[in-house]
Amino acid sequence: MHQNNLSPLALAAREAAARGWFVFPLVPGSKRPALRSWESRATTELGRIDPCWAVGAYNVGIATGPSGLVVIDLDVPKHISDLPPAGAVSGPADGQDALAQLAETAGQPFPIGTFTVRSGSGGRHLYFAAPVGMQLRNTAGVLGWKIDTRAHGGCIVGAGSVVNGRSYRVVDDRDPVPLPGWLAERLAPAPVPQQVRRVAPLALGGRNAAYLRAAVNAEVARVATAPASRRNISLYLAAVALGQLVTGGELPAADVTAELTAAAHGVGLEANEIQRTIASGFRAGARRPRTIARSAA
Repeated sequence: MHQNNLSPLALAAREAAARGWFVFPLVPGSKRPALRSWESRATTELGRIDPCWAVGAYNVGIATGPSGLVVIDLDVPKHISDLPPAGAVSGPADGQDALAQLAETAGQPFPIGTFTVRSGSGGRHLYFAAPVGMQLRNTAGVLGWKIDTRAHGGCIVGAGSVVNGRSYRVVDDRDPVPLPGWLAERLAPAPVPQQVRRVAPLALGGRNAAYLRAAVNAEVARVATAPASRRNISLYLAAVALGQLVTGGELPAADVTAELTAAAHGVGLEANEIQRTIASGFRAGARRPRTIARSAA
């Protein structure tokens, strides 16, 4: 489709996609997604973007997780009673003021010099490249009053969108810079206590039960103690190892799945990711079944 035939909103969607950001339609004039499962359906493909925006004046949503973005949303008060929390230092006027106070307290420069959008309400959206090896999620108020963040699992209203008759405009067009480390540290989720749930006694008796319990506990510990960058692969390897025993008829699949799932949840992996990884590991393990005799040899 020739660009001259495209609407301003379609061009805005195209421009975001050209930056490598995954876009999806928002309800016209709104911030609400026009799609279910919007994150998995967000795209950078013009062959999907152009036909979508050709049939409606959709605002532009950007899925921040797939786009590798962390967006800091600096909002403004919406009404006269929208005030900072009691005890706030020097009473910040808005989110930008609150972030400036946080930076000053931390002895850090205010994070500028990155792609920035002015929202329809007058706030600011600061776009940053997400830190490598750290999965940040959405937050509300963690950095301060009127400061939200959008990261994995979140979305932001893109430039060119119009809400309540007011448009979102780019005010700094440079590429997003990496999220400053001091902000990444504050946004990092609190470590989840690693609680390794021991496997219940298996109905095998004697030496075999002790061997199997030890095997399961070792693989559960592999998952529970894995560094952040290797949690998923550790879950996969554990599922392969125990999947071999499951296929060999030595362990019940449901019990193994429950143990691995509990350990994976304990280190912060998400349900869908856990299910896919365990299933994949079981399939790989099924190619080389193991029995106790062969395992202990």
